[in-house]
Amino acid sequence: MNWFTDRHFFLLAVIFYGVSATYSVFLWRKEFRTDDHVNYFLLMAAFVLHTTAMFKRGFSINACPVNNLYEATTFISWTIVAAYLILGIFQRLRFLGAFAAPVLFAMGVFALMPSLDVRGPKPDFSNGLASLHAALVLLAIGSFGFSAVAAAMFLTQEHDLKFHKLRAIFSVLPPIQRLERVMNGLLICGFVLLTAGLAISPWLLKQKSGVYFNLDPLLDYSVCIWLFYLALLVVRWKFGPGGRRLAWSVVGSFAFILLTFWGFILISPAHHQ
Repeated sequence: MNWFTDRHFFLLAVIFYGVSATYSVFLWRKEFRTDDHVNYFLLMAAFVLHTTAMFKRGFSINACPVNNLYEATTFISWTIVAAYLILGIFQRLRFLGAFAAPVLFAMGVFALMPSLDVRGPKPDFSNGLASLHAALVLLAIGSFGFSAVAAAMFLTQEHDLKFHKLRAIFSVLPPIQRLERVMNGLLICGFVLLTAGLAISPWLLKQKSGVYFNLDPLLDYSVCIWLFYLALLVVRWKFGPGGRRLAWSVVGSFAFILLTFWGFILISPAHHQ
């Protein structure tokens, strides 16, 4: 089955994400009053195919598969679904999948664009330090993404409690307090991962350019993202649980990352070599 490449496995995973996203529409129409085990198993099947695709790509290049936009996108979406499957062990958190599936499907379709999977003569991240740096940053983005999913569920529950009290009572979505804890925990996890990833940058620059600091659009962008999330966490720590405003900030910040991250990779001299 050598003809069955990593992209074929990933295409199958995207199909399962699409089925899960379609099924999620029915969950929304039913106002989340039924158990979500079907969606959980759909995403689990997609995760197995997705993981197989990543392993095949990694073994084919003998490096962590984070060398171009296709691989970076698949890595981020893989972290989101992996986090969901862990949290989905708890029945009351399984409905995170109804919010995550459309995002995963959209990211999968985006990643499958042929122009994103451009391979050079050698992998860009051929050494362990660079692969670790890339993996930590992409895991951080995945964590921020799943925090945004939890924030979207928080906003849904908060809206139902305010305007549709009966729907909130009969819904099997997790309690709003639990969603806020999940959102905050993933936000802190993402910030720690991003901090660790950025901390490696000076040594990578020294390795590639002979200096510990150099102006680069993606590095400047990443530092700005780090400062924003730091401010978000400081405000939450100083003034207590952020509630609705924090949830909107988490959703909006991740949407901004999704829309801009890839562009900064393309214009970054250090990351586009």
